[in-house]
Amino acid sequence: MTYKAYNKDCMYHIRLRQGDVGRYVLLPGDPGRCEIIARSLDNAVKVAQNREYVTFTGTLLGEKVSVTSTGIGGPSTAIAVEELAMVGADTFIRIGTAGAMQPEIMAGDLAIVTAAIRDEGTSRQYMPVEFPAVAHMDVAMALADAAHTLGYRSHLGISQSKDSFYGEVEPERQPVASELLQRRKAWIAGGAICSEMEAAVLFVIAGILRKRAGGVMLVVDSVSGMHSGESHDVMLDRLIQTGVEAIRLLIERDRHQGR
Repeated sequence: MTYKAYNKDCMYHIRLRQGDVGRYVLLPGDPGRCEIIARSLDNAVKVAQNREYVTFTGTLLGEKVSVTSTGIGGPSTAIAVEELAMVGADTFIRIGTAGAMQPEIMAGDLAIVTAAIRDEGTSRQYMPVEFPAVAHMDVAMALADAAHTLGYRSHLGISQSKDSFYGEVEPERQPVASELLQRRKAWIAGGAICSEMEAAVLFVIAGILRKRAGGVMLVVDSVSGMHSGESHDVMLDRLIQTGVEAIRLLIERDRHQGR
């Protein structure tokens, strides 16, 4: 028997149907942030909630736009992206948090992810590890332009996507500490700007499905200890504004190009 991820056209995990979401979707990890993000849309309403997946849909410039939480990490993100694509989404922006990997990046900055190191397991069940996890140029440039327009300090570059949060923040206490520390040193030497848990999976799956994806991360921890001095709410608002402005730019650009 073939397994189907829906029942009467309703997606099994995210509980959404065709028409519930727009083609543009913002993807936070935390379900609790969905309503906060949705306040930046026009006439947003909650359309579904199941497990870690909460979805609000509203409009920007008259275009339907949605916010769906993915939970933490690759497996739950993969499910969200797969099922959102099944009900009509084609452009995804991951908006989350990350730790800095370069000394000049301080807490409060934005990391605009152009590609991701596939240091996780989920994407390997989609494509061989040699296949790159790369953001779509349209989305990456819209995010860069949004941050510039809003006057926010940002950095473009490669992220490390990993599976273990504590393997990154407390590597010394892990049985494989030497391997974790050696690999982190390599990522930093190679120029990676931040570490998070979802971008690689999002980029690989979006590419396979011929969809567009990008990511912007709020840096919440810096290598050097530098901090903007702002409250978490102020920094989080910066992240949200950048993601929403990028969607606005994509809508305008897509209309101009007849897409």
